[in-house]
Amino acid sequence: MAHTPFPVEVLTPEGEAFKDEVEMVSTRTGVGSIGILANHQPLLAILEPTELRLYRSDSDVVRLAQGEGFVQVAAGRVLVLVDEVFPVDQLNAGDLESRLQRAEEELSKAEEGTEEARVAERDKRRYEAFVKIARG
Repeated sequence: MAHTPFPVEVLTPEGEAFKDEVEMVSTRTGVGSIGILANHQPLLAILEPTELRLYRSDSDVVRLAQGEGFVQVAAGRVLVLVDEVFPVDQLNAGDLESRLQRAEEELSKAEEGTEEARVAERDKRRYEAFVKIARG
């Protein structure tokens, strides 16, 4: 079943990663997974590292690994602001597993409650999500 298309923009600190019309956006917020269709109620939510799916149609899906960020739904548009985003087919599971291991080591060395511990925990969550996406 076709849905009404609406504009979506995905931005990172490096610039625009995606800008097109889609029929649905699927991602994960801090409180759970979300699917956004045209005419969705206004929304502002924190995003967790996960697979961002942008459905141009049922058979044309742009799959991206997204880092942490925010999603805003307003005025019939969706804006996704994330710290990083990568096409799923460009993920390297071996490299991501090495990064995950380094993050876990940093977390185990960091003193609880410090900025180092917070950064290491954030990296660990991101690389766990990206490894899962890379493995399919």
